[in-house]
Formats: sequence, C-alpha cells, structure tokens
Amino acid sequence: MRTAFIERNTTETQISLELNIDGQGRFSGSSGIGFFDHMLTLFCRHGLFDLKLKMTGDLNVDGHHSVEDLGLVLGQAFSQALGEKKGINRYGTFFLPMDEALVMVSLDLSGRPYLVYNVSISVERIGEFDVELVSEFLRAFTVCGGVTLHVHKISGTNGHHIIEAIFKGLARALRQAVSLDNRETGIPSSKGILSSQGGYDI
Repeated sequence: MRTAFIERNTTETQISLELNIDGQGRFSGSSGIGFFDHMLTLFCRHGLFDLKLKMTGDLNVDGHHSVEDLGLVLGQAFSQALGEKKGINRYGTFFLPMDEALVMVSLDLSGRPYLVYNVSISVERIGEFDVELVSEFLRAFTVCGGVTLHVHKISGTNGHHIIEAIFKGLARALRQAVSLDNRETGIPSSKGILSSQGGYDI
C-alpha cells in the first residue's frame, strides 16, 4: 500500500491529509470551498486515489491560503507515498476533452519541480472559487511533489469546463505515472535516483 499521512498547521491553515495512491477513487472531507471540493472529488475519482481531508483555513480573507496550502500538502503526500519511486512509469500524458474544452496535461515525476501553465480563462470566479488559484494550486503541488508539469489549453471557452478538464487530466496523467511497470525492476532513471521525497515547503 503506497500511502501517506501529512499534517501542516500554520496561522492561516490547519490541514490533515491521508492519501492512498492505490485506492478506489474516494474523496472525503472538505476544503471549505464548494467548487474546489468538486474538483478534488473528480481528481480522486479519475486518478483512483483515496483522499481523506480535514482542514480549516482563513476563508474570511479569501481562498488563496487554503488552495495553495492544500497543493503543498498534497504534493508532499504523493512524494512520501511514492518513496524511492521504484518500478513506476514515471511519465504521464493525457488529453482531456470536456465539451468544447480540450486540455493537455503532461508530467514527469522527476524530482525537479517545474510548472508550465498555458491556460486562459475569461471569468474570474466560479462560485466562491477564484480562477487564478488553479495555477497557485498546481505550482504548490509541483514544488512539494517534485513534479515537472505542463498544462496547456488547446480549446475552450467555459471556465468550469476548462478547470474540470485540468483536474481530470492531471488525475489521469498522474495515474499513468504512478502505475507500476512490470518490466521496470528499479528506479526509472539512468542516474539511479529520482530526487525529492517531500522535503520542499513554501
């Protein structure tokens, strides 16, 4: 069982998170932001990850700290659960269509955090969720997860559809990358190591 448990408490957010990479796609708990919880539910379902979340945040200010900090903790959890990353596929790419929207997500569990986010969305908010926080969440996730991540919008006009395609595409690409390759007996790198095991924080 590739699992992780992370707790992170600051004056802005208090987060307790349990992750099972080899789960059945279940999400329980709440970030306190309805639209974001919807995206986390989709992320778990399409990645077949089990995620239990307990958190509170300074939502009286806005959602920024909650969304970013959850990205940090989720990245740390994936890194912890994967450990040395022996036997994994390492890479994942998925093109996700959502009605008129089409998004490409490609990633490498390289230990080298890098985000390329080429997405434009015409609306600023969906429900209580600030659209600009999508990139903040992904940036935090890549930094603490040691993930090289490219997200490109190929087409799309509806903000909800575009963001949903991003989260589903991320889940599907991660599902590919963390899956075990029965021909790979070691660490999938010519260096013999894939660095970063949850040691980052911002």
